[in-house]
Amino acid sequence: MRISYSGLELYQACPYLFKHIYIDKNKLPKSKEAVFGTVIHESLRYMFNRDPLFPTFDEIANFYSSRWETKAKNVELSNEEKSALRKKGIQLLERFYKKNQPWNFNVLALESRFEVALHDSETNETHQLAGIIDRIDKIDDENYEIIDYKTAKRMPSQEQLNENLQLSLYNLGLIKKWPHLASKKIKLTLHFLSFGEMLSTFRRGDDLQNTRDKIISLIREIKERERKNDWPAYDSPLCALFPYRTACPMWKHLYQKDENLPDESKIKEILGEFLKLKFENQERMDRIKTLQPVIVQYMKSSGLGRLFNEDGYVTRTLKSLPVYDFAKVREILEPTGIWPAILKVDEKKFEKILSSLPSAINKQIAGTISSVKERETISVRRKQITK
Repeated sequence: MRISYSGLELYQACPYLFKHIYIDKNKLPKSKEAVFGTVIHESLRYMFNRDPLFPTFDEIANFYSSRWETKAKNVELSNEEKSALRKKGIQLLERFYKKNQPWNFNVLALESRFEVALHDSETNETHQLAGIIDRIDKIDDENYEIIDYKTAKRMPSQEQLNENLQLSLYNLGLIKKWPHLASKKIKLTLHFLSFGEMLSTFRRGDDLQNTRDKIISLIREIKERERKNDWPAYDSPLCALFPYRTACPMWKHLYQKDENLPDESKIKEILGEFLKLKFENQERMDRIKTLQPVIVQYMKSSGLGRLFNEDGYVTRTLKSLPVYDFAKVREILEPTGIWPAILKVDEKKFEKILSSLPSAINKQIAGTISSVKERETISVRRKQITK
């Protein structure tokens, strides 16, 4: 299989949409955000391309404006939106240019393509991971930096950055492209252009092996879904993409005509009652959470253990619960064979720490999987959606 980070990211966000694009080869219209980001990236590449001199900011602004006029034709935009985004792009580029004059950096490559071969020893298949790195800088003989530009409106936490799969893939791609950099220190940076902020992280050898294992695991999962033709739809920001929504199981009910659906009137009645009860219960619980601390505080300050009115009464009870040192408890109970029955595994916490474990341990844990279970949940939101 040949796949990119964007493909893996899309699969993790929604397997159904991944199938829609990568398996069924459907194309989706570009959003205004995507087109804006593309033109900004093209302008930054132009900014750092010396031929034979670096361009002035006026030249960069003209380049951006020209590219924006061309690309914006492919997106539904009002004249006001088109003008506002053009102005926003020039302001963003100007702020970047003032802080990052291109002659102050030793840029080795711009929009550098890479391919990494990943061999799956279990299936004896070799997969190709492809991508494009926005910028690669040489800081000095021992330090290099991968920079990826972002036009997103939100910044991740440092913890999220340290686990960012995209940057890990780029690190693999750089070492594949230039193997002699494997022993060097490679800084991985996301430059958030809307804020003028940069967040950086690093990867160790174990991290990169974990990345390889994670990618191979995702590819196996994709191929297994392809074999079974099992592509669940997930609720995600990608649901805003149209006309994809008309085919997506998450949304197509909104677009279908009632006469084409079995028992539609009956299910509408049941759905109405269900939502009414859920929302009423939610409102009661929210109100209880607001009132309870007020009542508790009054009882504390008044020295009362119980409050009465004509409808009933409320009792406040205090319990003293011991806090154990479970490391010491384990030492005592393990020889008896009782320890495994004492604590129930917290699956959510377990899944959260899996990605941080060494590759060898992850492989051992993967070998303990006895089955795959599915959990069905229903969530509700008080929001009317228009077509």
